[in-house]
Amino acid sequence: MSDSVRYDDRTPRLFFLAAVVWAVVGMLVGVLIAAMLFMPGLNLAPYLTFGRLRPLHTNAVIFAFCGNIIFAGTYHSMQRLLKTRLFSDVLSRFHFWGWQLLIVGAALALVTGTTQGKEYAELPWILDIVIAVLWVTFAINFFGTIAIRREKHLYVAIWFYIATIVAVAVLHIGNSMVMPYSWFGSYSAYSGVKDALMQWWYGHNAVAFFLTTPFLGLMYYYLPKAADRPVFSYRLSIMHFWSLVFVYIWAGPHHLHYSAVPEWASTLGMLFSLILWMPSWGGMVNGFFTLRGAWHKLREDPILKFMVVAVTYYGMSTFEGPMMSIKSVNAVSHFTDWTIGHVHAGALGWNAFLSFGILYWVVPRLWKTELYSKTLATAHFWVSTIGLILYQVSMWVAGITQWGMWRAFEPDGRLVYPDFIETVIRIVPLYWVRLVAALLFFSGLLLLVWNVVKTIKSAPADYAVEPEVSAPPLVRDLAAPGAVTPANTYDHALYRLQHSLRHGVHRALEARTISFTVLVVLALAVGSLVEAIPMFFNKANVKEIASVKPYTPLEVVGRDIYIREGCYNCHSQLVRPFRFETERYGEYSKAGEYVYDHPFQWGSKRTGPDLHRVGGKYPSLWHVRHMARPNSTTPGSVMPRYPHLLTDRFDTSLVASKMRALRAVGVPYTDGDIDAAAAAMDGQAKAITAEVEAQQGPQGLADKEITALTAYLQRLGTDIRWKRPPQQPAFAPPAVPVAAAGQVGPAR
Repeated sequence: MSDSVRYDDRTPRLFFLAAVVWAVVGMLVGVLIAAMLFMPGLNLAPYLTFGRLRPLHTNAVIFAFCGNIIFAGTYHSMQRLLKTRLFSDVLSRFHFWGWQLLIVGAALALVTGTTQGKEYAELPWILDIVIAVLWVTFAINFFGTIAIRREKHLYVAIWFYIATIVAVAVLHIGNSMVMPYSWFGSYSAYSGVKDALMQWWYGHNAVAFFLTTPFLGLMYYYLPKAADRPVFSYRLSIMHFWSLVFVYIWAGPHHLHYSAVPEWASTLGMLFSLILWMPSWGGMVNGFFTLRGAWHKLREDPILKFMVVAVTYYGMSTFEGPMMSIKSVNAVSHFTDWTIGHVHAGALGWNAFLSFGILYWVVPRLWKTELYSKTLATAHFWVSTIGLILYQVSMWVAGITQWGMWRAFEPDGRLVYPDFIETVIRIVPLYWVRLVAALLFFSGLLLLVWNVVKTIKSAPADYAVEPEVSAPPLVRDLAAPGAVTPANTYDHALYRLQHSLRHGVHRALEARTISFTVLVVLALAVGSLVEAIPMFFNKANVKEIASVKPYTPLEVVGRDIYIREGCYNCHSQLVRPFRFETERYGEYSKAGEYVYDHPFQWGSKRTGPDLHRVGGKYPSLWHVRHMARPNSTTPGSVMPRYPHLLTDRFDTSLVASKMRALRAVGVPYTDGDIDAAAAAMDGQAKAITAEVEAQQGPQGLADKEITALTAYLQRLGTDIRWKRPPQQPAFAPPAVPVAAAGQVGPAR
């Protein structure tokens, strides 16, 4: 007995088309910020600056481009694997349009500086709720489709989709715990070291469960389809899946080596990162060996070319990542462009190339036509491959150069390059190479767009008609129709167990979606809880420092401006316990110094110097001029100008709400502190303004944003006593007037 079903192909078509559109937007912004990084004149403050566009680029590529590919591929493949139509057309449409509106809202939020300042989790809290609603919609549609399936056993791709849905939900909820102070503003529920651990538990595993597991599911479906070969090994698929899901969640703390995070946490992250190499390569081997007998197609099939390079880069990235988690290697790579090269190798080589291969395979089938041009697709492959290699190599060289210059000492013990700007100027030629590489990769994307458009235009008029597909009804009885069961000899339950063991325990598990999902949750929970519980319930991991006090109201406002402008994208606030860092910046950072930071601001890349000890290093006028015209204080600076900070007034209307929100998450503000906030702000602002005016600086800055930002910067690193490095003396305000165009302090 058989039945028929009409697949919903309209939903995958919409998601695939949206993915192409957002790929162009996200990568175009990427090209722009690659140029902005060494051509500061391209920055147009306040909205179009590197600090605001860099999060827009990452969110557009990850959640808009890759997210739409994930939804499209999942909805397209699962219908065919489960032999049924999607659970709900209404949910499918709501999911699609809701996700696109979310992306538009995210773009508007980021360019206007509405951000939480947490990598890959910058969106304001109200959009986090929208994400949760849309993810639940996706989950209901997904599991509802499984519930009405006509194929009993779940194919390996479905396993990875399940892990993605469960893990992303856990990660998003865990990292999005905040205390709002307005419709768009909030403070993280976690502070300092705890916030750092939570952020990289989320950040690393966002890569794991948004950019890895769903794409592995897509690989397991589309690679065999494109090669017309079965998956190489079912057993290897099982080992790959369960080891990856269990191990990946532990690895986040390897982003925090040599930081204020306890040594045991980062060491644990490193060990599991090294273990992760084996299951990751198990997936790569399974992908490569699936092509056995189909290698001859590579010469003429651009789709397989893209997929083979994608699997190759998956293997390369999952080798380089664990290698970079080793502490001695991390000491070289962290805060440098090496990390940027690693991230882009995975995002472009693995995610983008696999997506391109899928698009070239699926678009002709969804529109019932032939690919417009294999020649253009092949050209796209070679142009993008050259761009990808140039990008990666340029960032490797830049990263090693940065590390070598940062740690270079003269024979007498002085730093060879005490001024950070020297290390920036030296790698500008490599930024030019990266820009050329980005343009090549983007040019390849434009070839794909043209190919897809022409392919769709050649579609027949009836392409949207959904044909009936023959599909057998789900047979839930383990015995074949008409078979004789041993009912007279064995209990039926015992018979089912015997049947399951004979066909494999995992095979039986695949037929039980709830049990399978519960085991995935347990696998994810073990590592998360083992790392989180000691950090959140053992005070010895974050020792308090009595001299560390909460930020003043003006400093709170200044810190929010710092986050709004995206300063954390280029500056770290973490001095590591290396001699070359303590000589350049000062005393290494302590966990207790960050207890009032919501969120933490350690950063992940140094395009500019570390700022954790910048307080008191320069007079206030230096900061005013540096923000207005960076070249006036630091010749050769690639930092954007922020002239609006000298004209825009800081907002005082939300200060009380901000302080109450901070008090709710543990900052010990009293009612008196909150009531006196306006007066305290006015007094501190006038003191800073008087200092600036005494140094022949601009007048009338008492209510301007630059004053609040200066207050915050002058506070950094001053809560503890430490001896400033001899070659980096503390600067007091000059006793004589300084010319308006003169430089205050040494170039940095």
